[in-house]
Amino acid sequence: MLDLARSASADAFADNDVQESPTAVEEAGPLDAYSDAVINVADRVGPAVVRVERGDGRGGVGSGVVISPDGLVLTNSHVVEGARELRLTDPEGRSMEARLLGEDPDTDLAVLRAGAARNLASATLGDSKRLRRGQLVVAIGNPLGFESTVTAGVISALGRSIRARTGRLIEDVIQTDAALNPGNSGGPLVSSRGEVIGINTAIILGAQGICFAVASNTAQFVLGELIRHGRVRRGYIGVSGQTVAVSRRIARAVEIDNAFGAMVTAAEPDGPAAAAGLMAYDIIVRLDGETVTGVDDLIRLLNGERIGRPIVVEALRRGRLNSFELIPRERRNERKSE
Repeated sequence: MLDLARSASADAFADNDVQESPTAVEEAGPLDAYSDAVINVADRVGPAVVRVERGDGRGGVGSGVVISPDGLVLTNSHVVEGARELRLTDPEGRSMEARLLGEDPDTDLAVLRAGAARNLASATLGDSKRLRRGQLVVAIGNPLGFESTVTAGVISALGRSIRARTGRLIEDVIQTDAALNPGNSGGPLVSSRGEVIGINTAIILGAQGICFAVASNTAQFVLGELIRHGRVRRGYIGVSGQTVAVSRRIARAVEIDNAFGAMVTAAEPDGPAAAAGLMAYDIIVRLDGETVTGVDDLIRLLNGERIGRPIVVEALRRGRLNSFELIPRERRNERKSE
């Protein structure tokens, strides 16, 4: 016979068993807020994330994010690899053709235009300059073919620099510990406000929690250049170079602060630099008054704004500082020098 009677002590024990302690309630608050933030981002931006595949069937699968209702899509250059025929699939399984408007391998970014589809779910690009280390971020994409995967983490560091496949330096890169895997490439890194603040681009094999995204401000610049010109315009002066140390004695003698500079290893005979008198073994230390501490600085300063207008390059030659005036041309993709 089952005894349904309960003692007072048993009732007290039961009550204590179902009641949450004050500490547990306090801990649940921040965790619930964190969960709500991730859920809200996934609900808000997730519908704008698409699967990107080459129409010819070659290459792997990547991700992209729709940034305007009329079908503009940002993704990685290495995802599309110059393909003209592409296919996009949204989270609901709807498929649409897309074409490549332009790509910039130097920043690993590309812009696509979805075909006949209009009024697509879209996301907003945020201001990456407002980011702070430790800030919550969410990555959305198709890692290893698993559709619409969401991972969360924090911004580990800002202002990183990584090499593009072209060898050129991508600046102002965001480092995050939000889990990324092959297939996440081209997908968005999103702030807790639901703004795209980066385009996921790279992981370090063998490392855990070290992933990178091209900052949204860089993406915004590249987007504008690709839409207006079909390419990103950069200056070219016709030199190859390498980063070298500058003697402290020489630096003091010519009153410069450089510990390093960009040494010219070769100058193309018909290039702007050679025409201005720059020669092999000259060490470039300033360009238009801005310090050049190596090849990467030289590349960074030769931007589209300097194409077609005179600039002043200062370089060391046999311990003396010389100035050269030249006019950069537009660099074409096939050129390997700067």
